[in-house]
Amino acid sequence: MNIRLLSKKNSKVSVWSGGLTYEYMIHPETASYADRAFIFRISSATIEQEPSEFTKFKGYHRYLVMLDNCLDIEVNEERKVYEKYEIMEFNSDDEVTSYTKGIDFNWMVSDKIRHHKLKITTNIQNCNAEILILFSLDTTVIIINDKPYHLKPYDLLVIENPKKENIMLNLSHECLFGILDF
Repeated sequence: MNIRLLSKKNSKVSVWSGGLTYEYMIHPETASYADRAFIFRISSATIEQEPSEFTKFKGYHRYLVMLDNCLDIEVNEERKVYEKYEIMEFNSDDEVTSYTKGIDFNWMVSDKIRHHKLKITTNIQNCNAEILILFSLDTTVIIINDKPYHLKPYDLLVIENPKKENIMLNLSHECLFGILDF
């Protein structure tokens, strides 16, 4: 089992058409975001323009969560509003236009992956997925099999669990909690 704590301040920053994107992780590490040849990518972005068009990625499922306010968005010409921390799921090839400025969490997963899910959790979790992600929304202590990890807001904890061992998680505050099985 491999556990990594990744902070926003150490993430890779680049420009997209609507602001900045902070890449926490791309998997595999040798993958290229520009080539659109990755299994998954975790990032946070600023949306600095209204309206702004989201970048399309054919062959990916996407989870998006606004971290600082609600999200007024149009997906394939259908207008929707998501509250702060409400999880939006969509096909990365959809036509997406945002009418909100703010900061988001973004998880893109290849359609080739058989099982993935993102939810918000504040309690004890017992899990045996191959990859677990925990994105802190506040200062948080996450205890993994009795060992504490201290996260600042917007830190990311990634657990790679190729043997699918049973992992007990105890969280002190709300986190975005994602699981992925190949």
